[in-house]
Amino acid sequence: METKQRTIVVAGGTGALGGSVVRAFLTSGARVISTFVKQAEFEALAKQAGEGLSGVSLDVTDELAVAKFVAETESKYSAIDALVIAVGGYASGKQLWETDTATYELMLNLNLRAAFVMTRAVLPGMIRQNRGAIVNVASKAGYGHAAGAAMYAASKAGVMALFDSLAEEVKAYNINVNSIVPSIMDTPANRRNMPTADFKIWPKTDDIAKVIVYLCSDEAVVIRGAAVPVYGRT
Repeated sequence: METKQRTIVVAGGTGALGGSVVRAFLTSGARVISTFVKQAEFEALAKQAGEGLSGVSLDVTDELAVAKFVAETESKYSAIDALVIAVGGYASGKQLWETDTATYELMLNLNLRAAFVMTRAVLPGMIRQNRGAIVNVASKAGYGHAAGAAMYAASKAGVMALFDSLAEEVKAYNINVNSIVPSIMDTPANRRNMPTADFKIWPKTDDIAKVIVYLCSDEAVVIRGAAVPVYGRT
């Protein structure tokens, strides 16, 4: 799907899925801005991605920093056409009564607050231009609440509910708001953590990225408020 002349912000573009999303949008002809935390990770991504990519070091949970970034981006490029939220984190292995408040705050910050802060910042501009697309990377854990991962599951369920409500709020402004819902993705981290698994059945991040690009394209105009499963055969 072509997204030529579009400005796309990928929050968390240096992660495994985020990098695939960045490259997919660049291939489609878009201008891409990736947020990052570690400079070295962005430099590695930039070497792979080629022209059309820029980056900004940004704490996506910091309201003031995000607002400044959005204002500067809109001033430079006139608009942000699409936002992809690929920021997130995972913590598990403890029962709820063993989980400390630091883990609770980490999961809510990475998986819910980041989506809230980034989305709230870009929406006024999208409303003014009467168009836009926002895609959040959720998780199948938001449906299946496994033992030992209560905080992760709660944060992912929360962000899906947030996006479901938001889709209703912005439908009058021609803004498409959707989530994708992966299970296990084929990433280096997952391979390290589950070395005996059957990697062949895990969805590739490049394939999931194609779904995200589609949801941000004009061809997906009728898809709104969806939680699109991208489980593959997992």
